[in-house]
Order: sequence, then structure tokens, then C-alpha cells
Amino acid sequence: MITADFHNHTSFSSDSTAPMEGQIRQAISLGFTRLCVTDHMDRHYPNPIDKGSFELEPDAYFDSLQTLRARYRGQIELLFGIEFGLRNEPHLKEEILNFYQNLEASYPFDFIIGSTHALHGADPASAEYWESATLKDGLRDYFQSIADNASWYPCFDVYGHLDYIVRYVPAEVKDYCYEDYRERIDQALLAILNAGKGIEVNTAGLKTLSYPHPKKEILMRYRELGGEIVTVGSDAHAPEFLGYQFNRAEEYLKECGFRYYTVFKDRKPIFEKL
Repeated sequence: MITADFHNHTSFSSDSTAPMEGQIRQAISLGFTRLCVTDHMDRHYPNPIDKGSFELEPDAYFDSLQTLRARYRGQIELLFGIEFGLRNEPHLKEEILNFYQNLEASYPFDFIIGSTHALHGADPASAEYWESATLKDGLRDYFQSIADNASWYPCFDVYGHLDYIVRYVPAEVKDYCYEDYRERIDQALLAILNAGKGIEVNTAGLKTLSYPHPKKEILMRYRELGGEIVTVGSDAHAPEFLGYQFNRAEEYLKECGFRYYTVFKDRKPIFEKL
């Protein structure tokens, strides 16, 4: 049974209004033993007008978590995480790398997610991204960005929602054929593995798709290549979605041959039996 959510957001993220304490109380009510809060830090996010800056205030974030950790000690293990938005545009990479490494060194994070939320100066969730990209090119470039970012940025523990982009493809059916992108996906998985990092099963995909992120073929290929580190997260931006469809995530992992899922503490993986 999965009893830890390692991807969720609070009002410290620009796209959530959920108080951190509300997420903690919900986790306790679900019988979770651990909760790792992973609010957004997206340096140079390209669409601040619609969604906010996506850059949290780290001191306030850490202080709030510390206060609540003391308040709920003995009821749940509250872990300190963050989600870094990684970018592969050449003019941004060096500055963003330095920014994240300085942040990583300044706070005692237990866990860091690296994610692609933007490339080519746009978020794939926006119409702007698809104005200059065909469906095939848009997905191909997205998977390539994961390979680039996993090779360039050492400051993360797992790569988040590997096929996040499929939620936003400009097609009536939100899906893609794995075989069409196998080469780029393999590049991304090998870059993640060569860096000694893991991936996640992100159940937010199940809100609009028939599968969580990533698609089963990707998860099975990751295991085939030797991947073992897999965290589980709901990507909840509100308490009612915390732990969303975790029973399905457990089945999904077992169907792909996994017998353990992963949690992190002090940036070190711990394997928990499913």
C-alpha cells in the first residue's frame, strides 16, 4: 500500500490556493505516513501574466514547513521538497543551473523533482507553444528537452511527469503512440539513469487520460534499462486530490514489474514494499 505522496502543491505555488496545513491534514486523514510538499520554483517561467511567476519565496516556504512539522510531529512525517522547472534553451541554461544549485545548497531539502514545464520560450499547456509546432514535432522536442535537462542539471532526484505534454496536445484524443518517439524517449531515460536519478508515477494524468504519467511503455522501458527509483505523486493542487488514484498507481507499478516504490529523506532513496 502506498502511504506517501511525493508530489503536491500548496499556496506557495502560483497555481494553488491550498494552505500547506490543509494538505497535511488531508494526508493524515488518508492514513499517510509521509508527505513531501514540492512547491514550484520555475526560474524564468515564460507566462507570468496568466499564472504568476512560479518562483516561491524560499525562506517563508521553509519556515512554514518547519512550524507545521513541529505541530504535527508524531502524526505524520513531513518532508521538505521542491519542484524545479528545468529549461534547455541555450541562453537560459547556465543562469538557471547556478540559481538552482545555490538554492539547493542553501536549504536542507529532502527531495527535489526536476520537470519540464516549458521549452522554446512557451509552456506546452499554452496555445502559444502549438502555434509554431506540429503535433509530432511538439512531442519530439519535449522528450528531447528531458534528455538535455537530465544531462545538464545535477540538482534533482527524480524527473517529474515524463509525458506531461500529452495533456495539452491540440487533438480531440489526448494520446500519442509510444513507438513514434521511442528513440527520443530512450535518450531521456538513459540520461536520467546515467545521472543516477529516478522518475515518478504521477496520477494527475488519470484526471483526463486513461493512464498516469508516464505511459506504461515508458515505465516498462525504464525498468528494462535498469531503473529502480520510482516515487509516486498526485500533483495535487488542492486537498481533495491528494493521494489521487493511488490504488491504481500501485496496480500500475506491479503490472510493470515493480515490487517497491521510493520515498526520499535527506536526498537519499528509501524503498518501500508495495
